[in-house]
Amino acid sequence: MRSSGSKAIRRGLGAWRSLTLSRMVLRMHWLILVLILLLGALQYRLWVGEGSIAELHSLKREIAFEESELERLRTRNRELQAEVDDLREGSEAIEERARSELGMIKPGEIFIQVIERPAPVNPEGKP
Repeated sequence: MRSSGSKAIRRGLGAWRSLTLSRMVLRMHWLILVLILLLGALQYRLWVGEGSIAELHSLKREIAFEESELERLRTRNRELQAEVDDLREGSEAIEERARSELGMIKPGEIFIQVIERPAPVNPEGKP
């Protein structure tokens, strides 16, 4: 037969097991809470914080704009280089600039400037 002392020990172990189990459940609740908070912090950083998806899209748009601006400037540089080469090699480009920008003429040429009168504006809207 079993003694009353062994029954007391079993009751004590049962109480200890239930106490330990409740502590484990409490610790699991805290662990789950910490993991949820960590997940929330990581999600915040992914969508809003530094290095977020929104910032990534913004930087991609900025890169695309800068690349198009760079291509425009490269095209302009090629045009200017071609103009510099024309000015260095031949006298035709220099003569054309002197005529158009400075209004110069060759000896023996006559310069005629035509100034058109502006069309009269009829208040009735008829020509």
